[in-house]
Amino acid sequence: MLLGIFVTAAAASLLRSQPASSTRTGHQIFSSTCSGCHGLDGRGGEHAPNIATSQKIQQLSDSDIVRIVENGIPSAGMPAFGKSLKRDQIDAVVEYLRTLGGKGGSHPVVGNAESGRALFFGSAKCSDCHMMNGRGGFIGADLSSYGANHTPAQIREAIVNPGKNTDPAHRPVLVTVRDGRKYNGMVRNEDNFSLQLQSMDGTFHFFEKSNIAGIERQAAPLMPGNYGSILSASNLDDVLSYLITGAKNQPAQRDSDDDF
Repeated sequence: MLLGIFVTAAAASLLRSQPASSTRTGHQIFSSTCSGCHGLDGRGGEHAPNIATSQKIQQLSDSDIVRIVENGIPSAGMPAFGKSLKRDQIDAVVEYLRTLGGKGGSHPVVGNAESGRALFFGSAKCSDCHMMNGRGGFIGADLSSYGANHTPAQIREAIVNPGKNTDPAHRPVLVTVRDGRKYNGMVRNEDNFSLQLQSMDGTFHFFEKSNIAGIERQAAPLMPGNYGSILSASNLDDVLSYLITGAKNQPAQRDSDDDF
């Protein structure tokens, strides 16, 4: 940890002479100074939490975030960067952080939302797993507010490369009980003694771990990986438009729904 802090502080020092007037500079500083703990996409790493799409962070003002970067959070292990970064550089980092949350700058949406809605509930079969504004499936994440804090590029990437940033904890599991029966689905609750699984048909199953012969966590995410080939570019634009337009009047999404 001390080595990581030293490296990030040294990288920040090298950037002190650079102008900080754009999100490009913010990107450079974030990548060299913050990503080691918070991840390149800001959604958390081994040593630090999600600061990109976290509702708590998004509700903070820019000045609040600036103060956190300047002063650090000693109790959480976050160093202070007030001496290694100039104020305009910190402002650039905050500006870039807002773009990671889907709220920075202008992100034009070129698709047709109504066509996207038809695809979502129709041939694309998104609604088999996902809910949108109270309608649809439940085995996948509720996407009602997903478009409110993700850019079109981020949403497109999540659709065509669903396994890229998916937390292994959000992937399907195959549970085999001692009598040989097998159950495939998503873990909803788990502790040292029990596991609750929701199977693909929506049924909940409760298992005592003493009765489980094996738990196999699947390598592939629940979401199919072929949407980049079965949907045209214009189809994807339409789905993106629907997700973003449909989220405009929704509250900010909870952190645990960052994955499709």
